[in-house]
Amino acid sequence: MTDIRNFLQSQREPQTRFLAELVKVPSDNPPGDCQRHADRTATLLRELGFEVEEHRVPDDVVRANGMISCTNLVVRQRFGNDGPVVALNAHGDVVPPGEGWSADPYGAEVRDGIMYGRGVAVSKSDFATYTWALLALKQSGLPLNGTVELHFTYDEEAGGAIGPQWLLKQDISKPDFAMCAGFAYGITTAHNGCLHVEVEVRGVSGHAAMPEKGVDALEAATGILNDLYTYRKSLASTRSRITGIAHPTMVVGLISGGINTNVVPDRVTFRIDRRVIPEENPAEAERALGACIHAAAKRWPGITVNVRRILLALPFVPLPGQEKWVTALQRHVKSVMQVDAPAHGVPIYTDARHYSEAGVPTVLYGAGPRTLQEANGHRADEKLVLDDLYKATEVVALTLMDLLS
Repeated sequence: MTDIRNFLQSQREPQTRFLAELVKVPSDNPPGDCQRHADRTATLLRELGFEVEEHRVPDDVVRANGMISCTNLVVRQRFGNDGPVVALNAHGDVVPPGEGWSADPYGAEVRDGIMYGRGVAVSKSDFATYTWALLALKQSGLPLNGTVELHFTYDEEAGGAIGPQWLLKQDISKPDFAMCAGFAYGITTAHNGCLHVEVEVRGVSGHAAMPEKGVDALEAATGILNDLYTYRKSLASTRSRITGIAHPTMVVGLISGGINTNVVPDRVTFRIDRRVIPEENPAEAERALGACIHAAAKRWPGITVNVRRILLALPFVPLPGQEKWVTALQRHVKSVMQVDAPAHGVPIYTDARHYSEAGVPTVLYGAGPRTLQEANGHRADEKLVLDDLYKATEVVALTLMDLLS
Protein backbone atom coordinates (compact mmCIF):
# COMPACT_ATOMS: atom_id res chain seq x y z
CA MET A 1 0.00 0.00 0.00
CA THR A 2 2.83 2.39 0.86
CA ASP A 3 4.58 1.59 -2.43
CA ILE A 4 1.41 2.47 -4.37
CA ARG A 5 1.02 5.76 -2.53
CA ASN A 6 4.68 6.72 -2.95
CA PHE A 7 4.61 5.87 -6.65
CA LEU A 8 1.50 7.94 -7.31
CA GLN A 9 2.93 10.84 -5.34
CA SER A 10 5.99 10.80 -7.59
CA GLN A 11 3.82 10.63 -10.74
CA ARG A 12 1.61 13.68 -10.27
CA GLU A 13 3.40 15.82 -12.84
CA PRO A 14 3.39 13.25 -15.68
CA GLN A 15 -0.21 12.31 -14.87
CA THR A 16 -1.21 15.96 -15.15
CA ARG A 17 0.63 16.31 -18.49
CA PHE A 18 -1.14 13.20 -19.79
CA LEU A 19 -4.55 14.68 -18.93
CA ALA A 20 -3.60 18.01 -20.51
CA GLU A 21 -2.66 16.26 -23.76
CA LEU A 22 -6.10 14.62 -23.86
CA VAL A 23 -7.91 17.90 -23.27
CA LYS A 24 -5.94 19.62 -26.03
CA VAL A 25 -7.29 17.27 -28.71
CA PRO A 26 -10.92 18.15 -29.57
CA SER A 27 -13.37 15.24 -29.55
CA ASP A 28 -16.74 16.97 -29.72
CA ASN A 29 -19.79 14.76 -30.17
CA PRO A 30 -21.63 15.93 -32.19
CA PRO A 31 -20.21 15.78 -34.78
CA GLY A 32 -18.51 12.69 -33.37
CA ASP A 33 -15.25 12.65 -35.31
CA CYS A 34 -13.08 11.23 -32.52
CA GLN A 35 -10.39 9.34 -34.43
CA ARG A 36 -7.65 11.89 -33.79
CA HIS A 37 -8.26 11.72 -30.05
CA ALA A 38 -8.17 7.91 -30.06
CA ASP A 39 -4.90 8.00 -32.02
CA ARG A 40 -3.33 10.43 -29.55
CA THR A 41 -4.51 8.43 -26.55
CA ALA A 42 -3.14 5.19 -28.00
CA THR A 43 0.24 6.85 -28.58
CA LEU A 44 0.39 8.18 -25.02
CA LEU A 45 -0.56 4.79 -23.56
CA ARG A 46 2.14 3.02 -25.60
CA GLU A 47 4.70 5.54 -24.39
CA LEU A 48 3.78 4.41 -20.87
CA GLY A 49 4.55 0.81 -21.79
CA PHE A 50 1.04 -0.53 -22.42
CA GLU A 51 -0.06 -2.74 -25.30
CA VAL A 52 -3.08 -1.07 -26.85
CA GLU A 53 -5.79 -2.76 -28.91
CA GLU A 54 -7.54 -0.42 -31.36
CA HIS A 55 -11.02 -1.65 -32.19
CA ARG A 56 -12.35 0.47 -35.06
CA VAL A 57 -16.11 0.35 -35.45
CA PRO A 58 -17.21 -0.20 -39.09
CA ASP A 59 -18.05 3.05 -40.88
CA ASP A 60 -21.65 2.09 -41.67
CA VAL A 61 -22.30 1.28 -38.01
CA VAL A 62 -20.73 4.58 -36.97
CA ARG A 63 -22.86 6.55 -39.44
CA ALA A 64 -26.01 4.78 -38.26
CA ASN A 65 -25.11 5.96 -34.76
CA GLY A 66 -24.96 9.55 -35.97
CA MET A 67 -21.18 9.88 -35.78
CA ILE A 68 -18.22 10.19 -38.17
CA SER A 69 -15.56 7.94 -36.62
CA CYS A 70 -15.21 5.71 -33.57
CA THR A 71 -12.29 3.57 -32.44
CA ASN A 72 -12.46 1.98 -29.00
CA LEU A 73 -9.22 1.39 -27.11
CA VAL A 74 -8.62 -1.63 -24.86
CA VAL A 75 -5.62 -2.29 -22.63
CA ARG A 76 -5.35 -5.62 -20.78
CA GLN A 77 -2.97 -6.15 -17.88
CA ARG A 78 -2.85 -9.62 -16.34
CA PHE A 79 -1.65 -10.30 -12.80
CA GLY A 80 -1.02 -13.90 -11.69
CA ASN A 81 -2.73 -16.89 -13.26
CA ASP A 82 -6.43 -16.50 -12.49
CA GLY A 83 -8.78 -14.08 -10.71
CA PRO A 84 -11.50 -11.71 -11.94
CA VAL A 85 -11.48 -9.49 -15.00
CA VAL A 86 -12.06 -5.87 -13.97
CA ALA A 87 -12.99 -3.28 -16.63
CA LEU A 88 -12.39 0.43 -16.11
CA ASN A 89 -14.37 2.53 -18.60
CA ALA A 90 -14.21 6.23 -19.41
CA HIS A 91 -15.36 8.08 -22.52
CA GLY A 92 -13.28 10.47 -24.59
CA ASP A 93 -16.09 12.09 -26.56
CA VAL A 94 -17.42 15.35 -25.13
CA VAL A 95 -20.22 17.84 -25.72
CA PRO A 96 -19.23 20.89 -27.82
CA PRO A 97 -17.82 23.70 -25.66
CA GLY A 98 -20.43 26.37 -26.32
CA GLU A 99 -19.90 29.99 -25.29
CA GLY A 100 -18.98 31.85 -22.10
CA TRP A 101 -15.53 30.41 -21.39
CA SER A 102 -12.87 32.36 -19.50
CA ALA A 103 -10.20 29.97 -20.83
CA ASP A 104 -9.49 28.15 -24.09
CA PRO A 105 -11.77 25.05 -23.99
CA TYR A 106 -8.88 23.04 -25.46
CA GLY A 107 -6.07 24.80 -23.62
CA ALA A 108 -5.86 22.66 -20.44
CA GLU A 109 -5.00 25.84 -18.54
CA VAL A 110 -4.16 25.36 -14.85
CA ARG A 111 -5.03 28.11 -12.39
CA ASP A 112 -4.63 27.70 -8.62
CA GLY A 113 -4.44 23.92 -8.89
CA ILE A 114 -7.51 23.68 -11.14
CA MET A 115 -7.39 22.56 -14.77
CA TYR A 116 -9.93 24.05 -17.19
CA GLY A 117 -11.05 22.52 -20.46
CA ARG A 118 -13.84 20.67 -22.19
CA GLY A 119 -13.87 17.08 -21.01
CA VAL A 120 -11.39 17.66 -18.19
CA ALA A 121 -13.98 16.35 -15.71
CA VAL A 122 -16.38 14.42 -17.97
CA SER A 123 -14.58 12.18 -18.49
CA LYS A 124 -11.04 12.56 -19.83
CA SER A 125 -9.93 12.89 -16.22
CA ASP A 126 -10.64 9.22 -15.69
CA PHE A 127 -8.47 8.22 -18.63
CA ALA A 128 -5.73 9.56 -16.35
CA THR A 129 -7.22 8.14 -13.12
CA TYR A 130 -7.53 4.60 -14.40
CA THR A 131 -4.25 4.61 -16.34
CA TRP A 132 -2.19 5.67 -13.34
CA ALA A 133 -4.05 3.35 -10.98
CA LEU A 134 -3.06 0.50 -13.29
CA LEU A 135 0.53 1.76 -13.53
CA ALA A 136 0.69 1.79 -9.73
CA LEU A 137 -0.40 -1.85 -9.58
CA LYS A 138 2.12 -2.84 -12.25
CA GLN A 139 5.06 -1.36 -10.37
CA SER A 140 3.92 -2.53 -6.91
CA GLY A 141 5.13 -6.12 -7.24
CA LEU A 142 2.20 -7.27 -5.10
CA PRO A 143 1.03 -10.90 -5.46
CA LEU A 144 -2.20 -10.11 -7.32
CA ASN A 145 -4.47 -12.37 -9.36
CA GLY A 146 -6.76 -11.10 -12.08
CA THR A 147 -6.87 -8.86 -15.13
CA VAL A 148 -7.45 -5.14 -15.30
CA GLU A 149 -8.77 -3.79 -18.60
CA LEU A 150 -8.93 -0.16 -19.65
CA HIS A 151 -11.93 0.52 -21.90
CA PHE A 152 -11.55 3.98 -23.43
CA THR A 153 -14.58 4.56 -25.66
CA TYR A 154 -15.94 7.41 -27.78
CA ASP A 155 -19.74 7.47 -28.03
CA GLU A 156 -21.17 8.11 -24.55
CA GLU A 157 -22.68 11.39 -25.71
CA ALA A 158 -24.49 9.44 -28.45
CA GLY A 159 -25.70 6.61 -26.20
CA GLY A 160 -22.83 4.13 -25.87
CA ALA A 161 -24.12 1.60 -28.41
CA ILE A 162 -20.86 1.52 -30.40
CA GLY A 163 -18.64 1.95 -27.35
CA PRO A 164 -19.08 -0.25 -24.26
CA GLN A 165 -22.11 -2.06 -25.63
CA TRP A 166 -20.23 -2.91 -28.83
CA LEU A 167 -17.19 -4.19 -26.92
CA LEU A 168 -19.42 -6.49 -24.89
CA LYS A 169 -21.61 -7.71 -27.75
CA GLN A 170 -18.57 -8.43 -29.93
CA ASP A 171 -17.08 -10.49 -27.06
CA ILE A 172 -14.02 -8.27 -27.08
CA SER A 173 -14.35 -8.12 -23.32
CA LYS A 174 -16.08 -10.32 -20.74
CA PRO A 175 -15.55 -8.54 -17.42
CA ASP A 176 -16.57 -9.81 -14.00
CA PHE A 177 -16.65 -6.29 -12.54
CA ALA A 178 -16.77 -2.82 -14.08
CA MET A 179 -16.08 0.73 -12.95
CA CYS A 180 -17.18 3.69 -15.03
CA ALA A 181 -16.19 7.34 -14.87
CA GLY A 182 -17.62 9.21 -11.91
CA PHE A 183 -16.71 11.65 -9.17
CA ALA A 184 -14.49 11.18 -6.14
CA TYR A 185 -16.75 12.04 -3.18
CA GLY A 186 -19.54 9.55 -3.77
CA ILE A 187 -20.14 6.13 -5.28
CA THR A 188 -22.90 5.88 -7.86
CA THR A 189 -24.75 2.57 -7.80
CA ALA A 190 -27.86 3.45 -9.85
CA HIS A 191 -29.11 6.00 -12.34
CA ASN A 192 -32.11 6.85 -14.47
CA GLY A 193 -32.86 5.53 -17.89
CA CYS A 194 -33.85 7.83 -20.73
CA LEU A 195 -36.48 7.69 -23.47
CA HIS A 196 -36.28 10.08 -26.43
CA VAL A 197 -39.20 10.19 -28.86
CA GLU A 198 -40.04 12.37 -31.84
CA VAL A 199 -43.68 13.34 -32.33
CA GLU A 200 -44.82 14.31 -35.83
CA VAL A 201 -48.11 16.22 -36.03
CA ARG A 202 -49.60 16.39 -39.54
CA GLY A 203 -52.39 18.61 -40.85
CA VAL A 204 -53.17 20.22 -44.21
CA SER A 205 -51.55 23.40 -45.54
CA GLY A 206 -53.64 26.36 -46.66
CA HIS A 207 -53.41 30.05 -47.51
CA ALA A 208 -53.19 32.30 -44.45
CA ALA A 209 -55.96 34.45 -45.91
CA MET A 210 -58.30 31.45 -45.74
CA PRO A 211 -57.05 29.43 -42.73
CA GLU A 212 -60.33 27.49 -42.52
CA LYS A 213 -59.33 25.68 -45.73
CA GLY A 214 -56.37 24.09 -43.99
CA VAL A 215 -55.85 21.96 -40.89
CA ASP A 216 -53.43 23.75 -38.60
CA ALA A 217 -50.76 21.33 -37.36
CA LEU A 218 -49.23 23.95 -35.09
CA GLU A 219 -52.53 24.67 -33.35
CA ALA A 220 -53.01 20.94 -32.77
CA ALA A 221 -49.41 20.54 -31.58
CA THR A 222 -49.97 23.34 -29.07
CA GLY A 223 -53.00 21.49 -27.69
CA ILE A 224 -51.09 18.20 -27.53
CA LEU A 225 -48.21 19.93 -25.75
CA ASN A 226 -50.60 21.41 -23.17
CA ASP A 227 -51.87 17.90 -22.41
CA LEU A 228 -48.30 16.63 -22.18
CA TYR A 229 -47.37 19.32 -19.67
CA THR A 230 -50.37 18.31 -17.55
CA TYR A 231 -49.15 14.70 -17.78
CA ARG A 232 -45.67 15.86 -16.73
CA LYS A 233 -47.03 17.17 -13.43
CA SER A 234 -48.38 13.71 -12.59
CA LEU A 235 -44.89 12.18 -12.81
CA ALA A 236 -43.85 13.82 -9.54
CA SER A 237 -46.13 11.43 -7.62
CA THR A 238 -43.94 8.44 -8.61
CA ARG A 239 -41.06 8.53 -6.15
CA SER A 240 -37.78 6.62 -6.25
CA ARG A 241 -36.47 4.85 -3.16
CA ILE A 242 -32.87 5.55 -4.22
CA THR A 243 -31.06 8.48 -2.63
CA GLY A 244 -30.18 11.05 -5.27
CA ILE A 245 -33.07 10.18 -7.60
CA ALA A 246 -36.37 11.95 -7.03
CA HIS A 247 -39.00 11.05 -9.63
CA PRO A 248 -39.48 10.66 -13.39
CA THR A 249 -39.17 13.82 -15.49
CA MET A 250 -40.15 14.96 -18.95
CA VAL A 251 -38.92 17.82 -21.13
CA VAL A 252 -39.88 18.89 -24.64
CA GLY A 253 -36.48 20.05 -25.81
CA LEU A 254 -36.80 20.61 -29.55
CA ILE A 255 -39.59 21.80 -31.88
CA SER A 256 -39.76 22.69 -35.58
CA GLY A 257 -42.34 23.10 -38.33
CA GLY A 258 -44.24 25.31 -40.70
CA ILE A 259 -43.67 26.32 -44.34
CA ASN A 260 -43.82 30.11 -44.37
CA THR A 261 -45.37 32.98 -42.43
CA ASN A 262 -48.37 33.13 -44.76
CA VAL A 263 -49.13 29.39 -44.87
CA VAL A 264 -51.18 27.27 -42.46
CA PRO A 265 -48.60 24.83 -41.01
CA ASP A 266 -49.08 21.30 -42.30
CA ARG A 267 -46.38 19.62 -40.22
CA VAL A 268 -44.83 20.18 -36.79
CA THR A 269 -42.36 17.91 -35.01
CA PHE A 270 -41.10 18.00 -31.46
CA ARG A 271 -38.83 15.80 -29.39
CA ILE A 272 -39.39 14.62 -25.83
CA ASP A 273 -36.87 13.56 -23.19
CA ARG A 274 -38.52 11.27 -20.61
CA ARG A 275 -36.28 10.14 -17.73
CA VAL A 276 -37.12 6.70 -16.35
CA ILE A 277 -36.33 5.95 -12.69
CA PRO A 278 -34.85 2.54 -11.79
CA GLU A 279 -38.14 1.32 -10.27
CA GLU A 280 -40.11 1.96 -13.49
CA ASN A 281 -40.70 -0.44 -16.35
CA PRO A 282 -39.26 1.41 -19.40
CA ALA A 283 -41.70 -0.26 -21.81
CA GLU A 284 -44.65 0.81 -19.66
CA ALA A 285 -43.29 4.36 -19.48
CA GLU A 286 -43.05 4.46 -23.27
CA ARG A 287 -46.59 3.10 -23.69
CA ALA A 288 -48.03 5.63 -21.23
CA LEU A 289 -46.35 8.53 -23.00
CA GLY A 290 -47.60 7.34 -26.41
CA ALA A 291 -51.13 6.86 -25.07
CA CYS A 292 -51.16 10.42 -23.75
CA ILE A 293 -50.06 11.81 -27.13
CA HIS A 294 -52.58 9.81 -29.17
CA ALA A 295 -55.44 10.61 -26.80
CA ALA A 296 -54.63 14.32 -27.05
CA ALA A 297 -54.47 14.17 -30.86
CA LYS A 298 -57.95 12.66 -31.15
CA ARG A 299 -59.44 15.96 -30.02
CA TRP A 300 -58.19 17.62 -33.23
CA PRO A 301 -60.20 16.65 -36.38
CA GLY A 302 -58.10 16.09 -39.48
CA ILE A 303 -54.88 15.71 -37.50
CA THR A 304 -52.67 12.61 -37.53
CA VAL A 305 -49.70 11.92 -35.29
CA ASN A 306 -46.74 9.59 -35.51
CA VAL A 307 -44.58 8.80 -32.48
CA ARG A 308 -41.08 7.51 -33.24
CA ARG A 309 -38.56 6.28 -30.68
CA ILE A 310 -35.13 7.89 -31.00
CA LEU A 311 -33.46 6.38 -27.94
CA LEU A 312 -34.27 4.06 -25.07
CA ALA A 313 -31.50 3.86 -22.49
CA LEU A 314 -32.43 1.48 -19.70
CA PRO A 315 -31.84 2.49 -16.07
CA PHE A 316 -28.65 1.40 -14.31
CA VAL A 317 -29.76 -0.77 -11.40
CA PRO A 318 -27.85 -2.38 -8.51
CA LEU A 319 -26.68 -5.97 -9.00
CA PRO A 320 -25.37 -8.62 -6.57
CA GLY A 321 -21.60 -8.26 -6.33
CA GLN A 322 -21.74 -4.48 -6.47
CA GLU A 323 -21.25 -4.45 -2.68
CA LYS A 324 -17.65 -5.63 -3.17
CA TRP A 325 -16.93 -2.41 -5.04
CA VAL A 326 -18.81 -0.25 -2.56
CA THR A 327 -17.19 -1.70 0.57
CA ALA A 328 -13.65 -1.36 -0.78
CA LEU A 329 -14.19 2.10 -2.24
CA GLN A 330 -15.75 3.47 0.92
CA ARG A 331 -12.88 2.18 3.05
CA HIS A 332 -10.21 3.74 0.85
CA VAL A 333 -12.06 7.04 0.31
CA LYS A 334 -12.22 7.38 4.08
CA SER A 335 -8.50 6.64 4.40
CA VAL A 336 -7.29 8.82 1.52
CA MET A 337 -9.75 11.70 1.54
CA GLN A 338 -10.88 11.72 5.19
CA VAL A 339 -14.55 11.83 4.20
CA ASP A 340 -17.40 9.35 3.93
CA ALA A 341 -18.42 8.38 0.40
CA PRO A 342 -22.11 7.50 0.33
CA ALA A 343 -23.56 5.15 -2.25
CA HIS A 344 -26.26 6.96 -4.18
CA GLY A 345 -28.10 7.29 -7.48
CA VAL A 346 -28.03 10.09 -10.04
CA PRO A 347 -30.77 11.31 -12.42
CA ILE A 348 -28.53 11.34 -15.50
CA TYR A 349 -27.77 8.26 -17.61
CA THR A 350 -24.31 6.90 -18.48
CA ASP A 351 -22.46 4.04 -20.13
CA ALA A 352 -22.53 2.12 -16.84
CA ARG A 353 -25.93 0.72 -17.82
CA HIS A 354 -24.37 -1.32 -20.64
CA TYR A 355 -22.20 -3.26 -18.20
CA SER A 356 -25.10 -3.64 -15.79
CA GLU A 357 -27.41 -4.91 -18.57
CA ALA A 358 -24.76 -7.55 -19.35
CA GLY A 359 -24.95 -8.75 -15.72
CA VAL A 360 -21.67 -7.13 -14.63
CA PRO A 361 -21.62 -5.60 -11.10
CA THR A 362 -20.78 -1.96 -11.82
CA VAL A 363 -20.19 1.33 -10.03
CA LEU A 364 -19.33 4.86 -11.11
CA TYR A 365 -16.28 6.32 -9.41
CA GLY A 366 -13.43 8.57 -10.52
CA ALA A 367 -11.92 12.03 -10.35
CA GLY A 368 -14.06 15.06 -9.59
CA PRO A 369 -16.11 16.98 -7.05
CA ARG A 370 -19.42 16.07 -5.45
CA THR A 371 -21.70 17.09 -8.31
CA LEU A 372 -21.74 17.66 -12.05
CA GLN A 373 -22.62 21.29 -11.38
CA GLU A 374 -19.48 21.86 -9.30
CA ALA A 375 -17.40 20.59 -12.21
CA ASN A 376 -19.29 22.76 -14.72
CA GLY A 377 -19.92 19.57 -16.63
CA HIS A 378 -21.52 20.30 -20.04
CA ARG A 379 -21.14 24.04 -19.27
CA ALA A 380 -18.57 26.76 -19.85
CA ASP A 381 -15.37 26.61 -17.77
CA GLU A 382 -15.52 22.88 -17.11
CA LYS A 383 -12.90 22.27 -14.43
CA LEU A 384 -11.13 19.70 -12.30
CA VAL A 385 -9.33 20.25 -9.01
CA LEU A 386 -6.11 18.35 -9.65
CA ASP A 387 -5.89 17.22 -6.03
CA ASP A 388 -9.17 15.33 -6.62
CA LEU A 389 -7.53 13.57 -9.57
CA TYR A 390 -4.57 12.47 -7.44
CA LYS A 391 -6.73 11.30 -4.53
CA ALA A 392 -9.20 9.43 -6.72
CA THR A 393 -6.33 7.66 -8.47
CA GLU A 394 -5.01 6.41 -5.15
CA VAL A 395 -8.48 5.25 -4.10
CA VAL A 396 -8.98 3.33 -7.37
CA ALA A 397 -5.53 1.72 -7.18
CA LEU A 398 -6.07 0.54 -3.61
CA THR A 399 -9.56 -0.72 -4.44
CA LEU A 400 -8.23 -2.72 -7.38
CA MET A 401 -5.56 -4.12 -5.07
CA ASP A 402 -8.32 -5.39 -2.79
CA LEU A 403 -10.32 -6.96 -5.63
CA LEU A 404 -7.26 -8.75 -7.04
CA SER A 405 -5.76 -9.86 -3.71
